[in-house]
Amino acid sequence: MPGTPSTRLPTPRPSVAALPSYVPGARGDAASPPIKLSSNESPHPPLPSVLGVIAEAAGAINRYPDMAATGVTGRIAAELGKHPSEVVVGAGSVAVLAHILQAYAGDGDQVIFAWRSFEAYPILTRIAGAEPVTVALDAESRHDLAAMAAAVTERTRVIMLCSPNNPTGPIITGAELDVFMAAVPSRVLVVLDEAYVEYVRDPEVADGPAALDRHPNLLLLRTFSKAYGLAALRVGYAVGPAALIAPVRACVTPFSVSGPAQAAAVASLDARGELLERAAQVVGERQRVVAALSAAGWTLPAAEGNFVWLAVGDATGDLVAHLGADQPAVLVRPFAGEGVRVTIGSAEENDVLLARLSTWDGPR
Repeated sequence: MPGTPSTRLPTPRPSVAALPSYVPGARGDAASPPIKLSSNESPHPPLPSVLGVIAEAAGAINRYPDMAATGVTGRIAAELGKHPSEVVVGAGSVAVLAHILQAYAGDGDQVIFAWRSFEAYPILTRIAGAEPVTVALDAESRHDLAAMAAAVTERTRVIMLCSPNNPTGPIITGAELDVFMAAVPSRVLVVLDEAYVEYVRDPEVADGPAALDRHPNLLLLRTFSKAYGLAALRVGYAVGPAALIAPVRACVTPFSVSGPAQAAAVASLDARGELLERAAQVVGERQRVVAALSAAGWTLPAAEGNFVWLAVGDATGDLVAHLGADQPAVLVRPFAGEGVRVTIGSAEENDVLLARLSTWDGPR
């Protein structure tokens, strides 16, 4: 009848309705605290100096924060030898990447990335309206950069590189990056995701800030969530030519980085030396864990982040169950049918992990 209200409800865009879910690392039961090695977090508590700054900044949370995150932006620029116009800050590197894709990719465009890599890549690509194009990792769980360059079409707008690759661990070398950039059209934006750069010890790794000077279509993506230990406060940033950064800044949600988060990021840069010492401790533990697993017959790709990759394929669910069967449960990040990513924890946590893995009778 005319005038009868429709019972049809609003529907999302088809690309949003079809989105895969982002799966966070398992948290466990608070009543029986687990060993949480599932989210690539720092095992260290916040620095007292940073906590003091956060507490002081919390006294002003009735006021909006600096929308441009001027203090953090300036400090990052100074640390990297760049101009503040070449830095944009957002609510975590995932949010900054979302803004990059909002600025540079949309309906009908393609975004290329390796697979398996960071699971937010296909989600953010679809949200932007673009089409994900995945290129398989090589036999050593590294980016197949030649295949990625060959996958470029007229529709390609953005390519994402992850070094070290999450969840498998290998880096992209400087020589490899230069060859790749020479093969990619300058109209294509390349984003080098360096979320774990502070844990890298391979001297051949690409030097992101130096690469920016050679490649005008390159952006770097970094975070305060890992080595700087600010995962809950959400501060990430991109660095690149001012002309490429300006459209990204235009997409950043106003006031998205809180005042306490901005203050904590600046305080963390003030304490960078101490935080890098902590990162070095994690690297030492990573090397110990890798050596122990290799001696026990595990085949591991090169580990340069704060995690190791156990490629157990179809036995992934069984390994997760095995690690969680006893108390305290050891929580890891499974990727069904592919493998398990294990964050490097404290020495005591890693000892429990190694003990559990020593009784695993499945594939290695």
